[in-house]
Amino acid sequence: MELPLKKNLCFFDIESTGLNVVRDRILQIAIKKFFADGREPENLSMLINPGVPISIEAMLVHGIQPKDVANKPVFAQVAQQLYEFIGDSDLAGYNSNRFDIPLLMEEFSRVGMEFNLDNRRTIDVQRIFYKMEPRTLKAALKYYCDKDMEDAHDAMADVEATVEVFFGQLKRYDGVDHVDGDGLITKAPIVPDVQSLHEFTNDMRFVDATQKLRYDHDGTIVFNFGKYNGKAAAEVLVRDKQYYNWILNKEFTSQVKQIVKKLVRDFEKSQKE
Repeated sequence: MELPLKKNLCFFDIESTGLNVVRDRILQIAIKKFFADGREPENLSMLINPGVPISIEAMLVHGIQPKDVANKPVFAQVAQQLYEFIGDSDLAGYNSNRFDIPLLMEEFSRVGMEFNLDNRRTIDVQRIFYKMEPRTLKAALKYYCDKDMEDAHDAMADVEATVEVFFGQLKRYDGVDHVDGDGLITKAPIVPDVQSLHEFTNDMRFVDATQKLRYDHDGTIVFNFGKYNGKAAAEVLVRDKQYYNWILNKEFTSQVKQIVKKLVRDFEKSQKE
């Protein structure tokens, strides 16, 4: 099944030093870029020296050891190449909304580059799988493509498997309705359309991957934690500068920090108009 694209689409996967999107670092990144103009996809894969220790738990998963990345470039040395390769593409991956995307945003932020999601759609293939057939990537490949997973947790192998699973999902769920836990039916949500899949694989109630900000019933961005839980974020941030500065200086993701800065800018601009 063909996937008509209005803009380029990058499937990507990250292997890391651990699972904390703020503290941990990228060890390996692999990207498969599909082009809206129909030309052949391009691949990019690289190992990266994280500059911090690799957790034992992470090594047991992906097998990348300190010696494997000791002589590899640090993220700052490859950031521009990655930034230009991705360009303004939409993004897709497996558990990418909760892990790979925010981790990549953190890495860019640390080298002074803002990787913005404002004009990107994101497709999380895991969300399609978990909503329709709750399983793992290995099981997904077997279920949708009748293939066994080889080289699991090598980033490019995971990307290739994710791409195969994604197109397998498009075929299997063509015309299939989704019924959620409350019995609500969504008519045939799995279609070859990036915007539709973006909406299906993202929880549109939340503004950021860590779910610190959400939309209320009026569509206003409100806090989803702490003493201002449920309060309009923009108004609070402008009124309570100490709280605003606290967010900017604590271990919130760069995505949250981008959003709160924009909320303050837009609110102050609206007050002047």
